[in-house]
Amino acid sequence: MPTAESLLPDPYILVLTGTGLLIALVAWMPLALRTLPLTLPMICLAIGAVLWSLVPIPIRPLPLDLPVLTERITEFIVIVSLMGAGLKIDRIVGWRSWSATWRLLAVTMPVSIALIAVLGVWAGLAWPAAILLGACLAPTDPVLASDVQVGPPQTGEEDEARFALTSEAGLNDALAFPFVHLAIALSLSAATGEAWFGEWLALAVVWKLAAGLACGWLVGRVFGWLVFKAPAESSLAKTGDGVVAISATLVSYGVTEMAGGYGFLAVFVTALGIRHAHRLHNFQREMHDMIDQIERLLIMAFLLAVGGGVMSGLLASLDWVDVGVAVAVLFLVRPFAGLLALAGHPASAREKGIVAFFGIRGVGSFYYLAYGLNHGNFEEPGRLWAIVGGVVVMSVFLHGLTVTPLMRQLDRAHGRDPDAEPRQAAGPP
Repeated sequence: MPTAESLLPDPYILVLTGTGLLIALVAWMPLALRTLPLTLPMICLAIGAVLWSLVPIPIRPLPLDLPVLTERITEFIVIVSLMGAGLKIDRIVGWRSWSATWRLLAVTMPVSIALIAVLGVWAGLAWPAAILLGACLAPTDPVLASDVQVGPPQTGEEDEARFALTSEAGLNDALAFPFVHLAIALSLSAATGEAWFGEWLALAVVWKLAAGLACGWLVGRVFGWLVFKAPAESSLAKTGDGVVAISATLVSYGVTEMAGGYGFLAVFVTALGIRHAHRLHNFQREMHDMIDQIERLLIMAFLLAVGGGVMSGLLASLDWVDVGVAVAVLFLVRPFAGLLALAGHPASAREKGIVAFFGIRGVGSFYYLAYGLNHGNFEEPGRLWAIVGGVVVMSVFLHGLTVTPLMRQLDRAHGRDPDAEPRQAAGPP
């Protein structure tokens, strides 16, 4: 006679079924939530919390327990997202046309890092840990910020606010890296007493940035030629297979890392190079859509794990001082630094406010903290994870609840119907 245990489904089959349902949810949810103050990241985070609360899952997805895996998974998610962000942008790179971007990178990034580091020291962290915290929490995340970014290629969804947030997210993840290395150098110097400044400046700032730009430009040129300008019979665009974008992502990142450069920077530059090799070709949309689908699945998996991590104790060490730091990062530091950078910029007050407010924190923050802790010597790693995790969870819900109404208001202010379907790209097949 069968026992109760024998009647239960195989856990493997349960995982397959649940994964299938979640993938369907990822595909359907953007349509269902289009007019609601909810986002896919919010739903996935909540589902993860519920799963780990109600189902006896033996794995505790805590980054402190899985440091290398956390670094590698978040690294991959970020580079996929950076390729997607670059492929979205219709605007040609220029000093004036990208002026909002340069302002955000030159002012908002360093000011945010400095203010967050001061907050960290005020909260009792050592300077190396406080600088690492600032470098982790200053960049706008390219992964979770899709709801405030420009639309797919050639859809016309590229107002100043969306463009500024997309281009900022594409570049500031890479430009936070020198500050992460600064924190690592300070942490190791405190333990060994060795000099660090010359090596940090030459390697982490000058060489790695230059190599990232050069390798990204070169790979972008090569793939742009292979996809759009090679002889017709061998052009990759003829395949109609958007997986070419994944190939470009991995090649750009790998080549740059082997050259000792910043792979994040290279991937975004490569994406811009491919995007502008033939800006009106319909294959641009094919590549973007492939990246977008993979990115959404990766976001789903990541946020399920974050929800599980929250229920497994990720935020357990937070005290009221740490909560105050997290609130200050989202409500004071980013808005102040954003508005400071955009002072005098020829954009409407509404657009400046949106750019300043939507400094979304997410996967990039997790990656930088995992990287820093894996390569440096920092005190209180559990507390750092709790603060960063708290900021990310708060950002998911704060920005998720406000993004739909605020962006719909922005569309109406620009004379657009927020409920209209995006127009399809019209270009060479």
